Amino acid sequence: MTMKMAVLVLGAASLLAPVAPVAAQGIPPRAIRRDIPITNAIRRAYEAGTRDSTGRPGRNYWQLKTDYSIDVRLDVPTSRLYGSETITVANNSPDSLQSIGLKLEMNHFRFGVPRAAPWVPAEETDGTVITALSVNGESVDLNPPPGAGRGGRGGAPALTRPTLLNGHSTVASIALPRAIAPHSTATLKVEWNHRVPGGPDGSGHRMTQRWADTLYQPTQWFPRVAVYDDLRGWDTEFYLGPSEFYHEFGRYDVRINVPAGWIVSGTGILQNPDEVLTANARAQLAKVTQNEGVTTIVGPNEVGPGSATAAGRPAPGSTEPRLTWHLVADNVNDFAWATAKKYVWQGTRANIPGKGYVPVYMYFLPERANLYANAGTVTTHALEFYSRLWFPYSFPQLTLQDGPSAGMEYPMVINSNQGAADHEAGHEWWPMTVSNNETWYGWMDEGFNQYMNLLSGWDRNGQPQNLNGLGQSYGRTSGNEFEPPMMWNANYAGPAFYSFTTYSKTPLMLSLLGEIVGDSAVQRAHSEWGKAWSFKHPAPWDWMFFMNRALKTNLDWFWYYWLFTTESVNGSISGMKTASGKTTVTVHQAGGMPSPVVLKVDFAANGPAIKPMKNARMVDATTAFVTWPVDVWFDGRRSYDAVLDFGGRQITSVTFDPCGRFPDNDPSDNAWPRAAAPQPAQGGGRGGRGGAPAPKPAGCQ
Repeated sequence: MTMKMAVLVLGAASLLAPVAPVAAQGIPPRAIRRDIPITNAIRRAYEAGTRDSTGRPGRNYWQLKTDYSIDVRLDVPTSRLYGSETITVANNSPDSLQSIGLKLEMNHFRFGVPRAAPWVPAEETDGTVITALSVNGESVDLNPPPGAGRGGRGGAPALTRPTLLNGHSTVASIALPRAIAPHSTATLKVEWNHRVPGGPDGSGHRMTQRWADTLYQPTQWFPRVAVYDDLRGWDTEFYLGPSEFYHEFGRYDVRINVPAGWIVSGTGILQNPDEVLTANARAQLAKVTQNEGVTTIVGPNEVGPGSATAAGRPAPGSTEPRLTWHLVADNVNDFAWATAKKYVWQGTRANIPGKGYVPVYMYFLPERANLYANAGTVTTHALEFYSRLWFPYSFPQLTLQDGPSAGMEYPMVINSNQGAADHEAGHEWWPMTVSNNETWYGWMDEGFNQYMNLLSGWDRNGQPQNLNGLGQSYGRTSGNEFEPPMMWNANYAGPAFYSFTTYSKTPLMLSLLGEIVGDSAVQRAHSEWGKAWSFKHPAPWDWMFFMNRALKTNLDWFWYYWLFTTESVNGSISGMKTASGKTTVTVHQAGGMPSPVVLKVDFAANGPAIKPMKNARMVDATTAFVTWPVDVWFDGRRSYDAVLDFGGRQITSVTFDPCGRFPDNDPSDNAWPRAAAPQPAQGGGRGGRGGAPAPKPAGCQ
């Protein structure tokens, strides 16, 4: 999802009055927690061997596989999709499945379903209308009596046939009279239809999916089998709007029938270009990966059957020529598409390390060409940069689709123009390759993405990375009662802080982590984690424990305070004195979160030679950085006397957290003497848009 909605909430913290530091006197010792809370779900996974404390998939790791064969027809006069699909479910779990979870996200548009503010559908519809459903050839009861599906309890009769439950919800299920055995397969067949919602009143991504009757951008458009995992079994989270998705991987074989002349884009590789494209379009398509720059495949003046597309032919009993576009995608966790009567279709290429050139396609309305003028440049940079930063782009192409949703991601597809292209392209790594549960832990895709967008923006503009100031800025938010911890289920995080917690807090967390172990070390470890969990379903514990091992540092205290609490450091220097050639700096931490003690020491230009200290490094001839580990706080103290033993050279000033990485609501008390307090460092840019970073203090990364 794009950063636009995150920006709405980023400003929330600035509207709050700063919280005054707790007085130094009379405060009981801090109880520093130094372990990661382990929930029942993750504990069961460790016991079963599906996950382990290395952070890698366990020896018994498994996940279901769901393959889809879908035929869908767009009826333009009614703006309705008519679909039939076959879903093959491979039960790779050790469990007998007594039911099948279904996600019917188009029911979000039904009247009376739960929704999260401020997500407002463009129009209310009849949702997903299922007209036929079977499991292994056995017809499903679509209209069961009340109480059906409870296995005979409470007076309800035992099931004699598969039964659809909660079919008007975004979370439905099929109760089964006969379980799906472990390591076996089941086949579902579904026939369905729904109206594609459109109109002027939609608010939020995916809430408007068409412009009148000339452009359609279906998303969450087909019935799908829910995730069944080793942590919680069937995923039963409602689709409420803001929080996104959690899907299984599989093969998608999709045929999309639209009027001839309409261009179709989507996830996957076009299987029948000879049937749907003109000879000219096919010739231009072949040039995309051969040429630098942008190749126009279908131009703004190529409109209608025989010009934009092949001529097509009418269905029996009709005079309207139509075409069926056949797209196939392997090992993806979703499928999105778009179609328009007057799309311009262009292509360029990205050079992926180890893979070579992959095509990047752009589909847009002619009158919106200005929004795509730089889209190819931004997107190819993103694919190439993130391929170097993490691991090579996983898919054979990427498509940008114009439409009412201008900030949403799917495998091989981003509904975006140039404005959100970098951010949405980043999602091809998480969650499209590393598939976390976005509904529960949105920070594992949106937050990671926000962090890497900053890096990409600076790289694109030829600027060095500068994460200084980000961690410190969290101090202005910490303590607000509306902020949920990051490990809270994001689906219920509330409108006030959903975007901050899901999008914005992760870069602040990783800013502090970079201060402790180095930014480049953080990025290397995260890259290795991504490779280990590609095309799998990691949980937050997998990331935390993997990072501990990769960074060779026990960071349990760090994960606890950043992910499970809303605490801050709120450090200060409360005094400084010199005696017998040594200077003692008293550092105080008023907040609940501990941190290492990092001091910048400035010396007079002249005087005796500066004696080396084991835990110090000289930045230049008159500046040293001195570090004590976080362990100094583990006995519960709130003040620490940091002894500087540099010999006789005069110390002119000392600054705590000179790089601005530790959460602090008032950095003005971080220097001694007070008159020397610097302004806090500020990281540059939001959402990877390449804002210019402030000058780095000497010695900072």
